[in-house]
Amino acid sequence: MKITKKHRRLLIWLVILIAILTGLSYGWSCQNVHQLRTRQQSKMSPVIMIPGSSATVNRFDGMVKKINSMDHKRHSLLKVKVYNDGKITYTGRVRHGDNEPFMVVGFENNHDGYSNIKKQAKMFNKAFNQLKNRYDFNNFKGIGHSNGGLVYTYFLEHYFDEDQITIKRLMTIGSPYNFSEPTSRRTEMLKDFVKYRDNLPDDLDVYSVAGSENYVEDGIVPLSSVLAGKYVYQGAVKHYTQVTVTGKLAQHSSLPQNTEVLDLIQRYILKNNRNPNSGPRQSNQKNSDNDPDNGN
Repeated sequence: MKITKKHRRLLIWLVILIAILTGLSYGWSCQNVHQLRTRQQSKMSPVIMIPGSSATVNRFDGMVKKINSMDHKRHSLLKVKVYNDGKITYTGRVRHGDNEPFMVVGFENNHDGYSNIKKQAKMFNKAFNQLKNRYDFNNFKGIGHSNGGLVYTYFLEHYFDEDQITIKRLMTIGSPYNFSEPTSRRTEMLKDFVKYRDNLPDDLDVYSVAGSENYVEDGIVPLSSVLAGKYVYQGAVKHYTQVTVTGKLAQHSSLPQNTEVLDLIQRYILKNNRNPNSGPRQSNQKNSDNDPDNGN
């Protein structure tokens, strides 16, 4: 069959198009392999923190300053703010050579309530995706104060699905898993947390820290609401540990500066200070039936 001039031109353009697509595919493949290799070899293990309702990205400034003065590691402090329109801004930087920086993610919508917590978890997921692509870490640790711990819980159950990145440890501080309700009357949020707990990473170590001024509450959050975290995490993650701190600075808003809490962060969250052979009072583990018997 005779090939016309028109058919010959079409054939040439087809070959050119195939060559371009092949080149683009090869380039994307090489870039993807390079990114995976970079992530696998990364030594960075950031501590990503979420503040509670009404708090800003400055919530943990004092805590980071105290930790830096205690361990002399000069952890960087990067602040990330997610706006309602999707815009994300960065303040501060990660110092070159700092493999364990603190990263704080805050929200323009920092209001209380379950509906806002779900929105904040979605916003956090967007910020997290930017952070993982910008810094190429393969693992991280989390800290959530008050409702920040609830945002983390919703994020882990509904958004976190990573093959190349693991969350090693999570510490929630004064987080009201049942808001201000008694344990006998579960909120919609707690019911949902329990319903989707099988989505939690099963290799995760979780520390739930409660403050107590009078063994009933921390001035804002009922102790029983913090302890309700056991219904969410116990048996679903590798280890779940409940710790209660009392005394000076055990009030809800002061917990991130509490000396005992800072010590717990140093020993069980920060990589270089962690002693795997010791721990705080461990009230429940994955297969334990030892249950102890709620905030913003």
